[in-house]
Amino acid sequence: MLQTLDEISLFDGLREDTRRLVEQHFEPFSCPAGAVIFEQGDPATFLYLILEGSITVRYKPYDGPAIDLNNIPAGGAFGWSAVIGGPQYTSGAVAREALQTIRIRGADLRALVAKNPKAGEELLDRLAEIVSNRWKDARKQVRAILEQAVPYDAALRGGKDKRR
Repeated sequence: MLQTLDEISLFDGLREDTRRLVEQHFEPFSCPAGAVIFEQGDPATFLYLILEGSITVRYKPYDGPAIDLNNIPAGGAFGWSAVIGGPQYTSGAVAREALQTIRIRGADLRALVAKNPKAGEELLDRLAEIVSNRWKDARKQVRAILEQAVPYDAALRGGKDKRR
C-alpha cells in the first residue's frame, strides 16, 4: 500500500517508518456516484482519504433544507469528526462521482498517535495542513483542535510545539 499512500497529501514527506506504522490501519472503501457515504448525525467512525473521485459535503440545518457546503476532490480528506473524537459526523458526505478511498477508524488513529509520539507529531502536522488548506490562516487553530483531541506525549516537544 505504500505506493497508494504516495498519492495522498497526508503521507507526502512522512518518514518511511511512520508510513509503515500508519498504513496497516487503513482499509479500502469505494462506492458509486450518488451514494451517501454517511449522513449528518451518523456515528463518526472513519476518516477517508480520496484516491479517485470526489464528494460533496452536506449540512442540514434543523430549520431548512440540506446545503451543499463544498466539494472535496481526489487527494482530499473527509470525516474529520472521527479524528477529533466527535460522537457523530457534523455533516454528511455524498459521492459526486465513483469514489475510491482508503479509510482509517478515528479511534485507531488516536490510539496510534498516543502510542507513537514521534509518528503522532508528524501525522498531526500533516492533518492540520490538509484541513487548514480549506480556510485561510487556520492552520494553528486546526492544529490546536487536533492536539486537544488526539493525545500524544507533550514531553516529546518540551511542552510546546516549537513550529507555531
